[in-house]
Amino acid sequence: MTYDLLLLRFGEMAIKGKNRRRFEKAAMNHIEALLELYPGASLRQEFGRFYISLGGESAESLIKELKKVFGIASISPVVVTGSELDKIIETAKDFVTRLNLPEGTTFKVNARRVWKGFPHPSNEINKLVSGPLLREIGTLKVDVHEPEVELRVEVREDQTYLFSEIIPGAGGYPLGTNGKAMLLLSGGIDSPVAGWSAMRRGLEIECVHFHSYPFTSKQAEEKVIQLAHVLSTYSGQIKLHLVPFTEVQTLLAKSKQEGLMITLMRRAMLRIATGLAEQNGALALVTGDSLGQVASQTLPSMNVIGRATELPLLRPLIMMDKSEIIELSREIGTYDLSILPYEDCCTLFVPKSPSTNPNLRIVEKIESSSPDLDREIKAAISGTKTLVLHPGEQPVQTGGTGIQEDWF
Repeated sequence: MTYDLLLLRFGEMAIKGKNRRRFEKAAMNHIEALLELYPGASLRQEFGRFYISLGGESAESLIKELKKVFGIASISPVVVTGSELDKIIETAKDFVTRLNLPEGTTFKVNARRVWKGFPHPSNEINKLVSGPLLREIGTLKVDVHEPEVELRVEVREDQTYLFSEIIPGAGGYPLGTNGKAMLLLSGGIDSPVAGWSAMRRGLEIECVHFHSYPFTSKQAEEKVIQLAHVLSTYSGQIKLHLVPFTEVQTLLAKSKQEGLMITLMRRAMLRIATGLAEQNGALALVTGDSLGQVASQTLPSMNVIGRATELPLLRPLIMMDKSEIIELSREIGTYDLSILPYEDCCTLFVPKSPSTNPNLRIVEKIESSSPDLDREIKAAISGTKTLVLHPGEQPVQTGGTGIQEDWF
């Protein structure tokens, strides 16, 4: 079927009161940037909704992209006709016929008379349109309570809109309307999902990945770049900070505190991420922690690890089961990349029996007994390489020194 418009509806942002205009402007900017790839399409706002005139562009292709725009709750492809009763009826018959509904499909007409000058009220339009539909398509049955298909008719002064499909969008808040955070991005399943979840709540994210060249491989590096590329399809662009972590890891390993190695590494990562956040204007850190999933994600471990930073630590997956996280990773397109068997720096010094109940005083004493730790953390921050990633484009390096091969 050929459509003329796409109707975009918004969810939570629609109830934001005085901030609603700011949220709508952010959503409009995101959509307009996306439409640069669709020169025939144009965007307009009307009565709290957005409409995209397709101008010959593919509705299916555009809907696929719009489903990734945060803030959009649902999308409906629309057919436009004149606001005369006979045109509405003929268009409705053609519209429903093209749906190729099986015999016995239940339906209803749900009319809305936006233009009060139209001579028939909404309830009367329902009957005037549904009657010819039943006669034209004898296999349909009316069900006004729970129909399988609901034909919506919006009568306006200059034209009338007909649509039936309501396609779920990403929902949440428009990108960047709730500030910026740094995502600790590994090559695993959890952290990309945490990043997507943070963006869905209106956060702009920049990714921080820790690599331990030469102990990790080129394939592991490429894997994380691809994961960040997937996240960029939801934001238009994303920054990926590649942190050289080898010297920090090697120094921590010299402490001979095998059971606390994961705790010490993650605290160092938070300190580095905090430094990068301060440089880039981010106000929080995002991690893929899920309560109890591994030794470093017990409540005592998260408490000790989290004390390494004064920034808020956001953990979108904290109460989710692994099966729920995996299902979401499949939906957003990161799962197949995450399960590729390329090591990251967290696998290099994994103890046989990591502590699940570390003591903060002991951990801080170990850190303070290593005078070179602060220096290596600062060196890791200054040696960070930054890539700017856009969907479908090669990454652009914007800063940092040295050649990095991999990351966490």
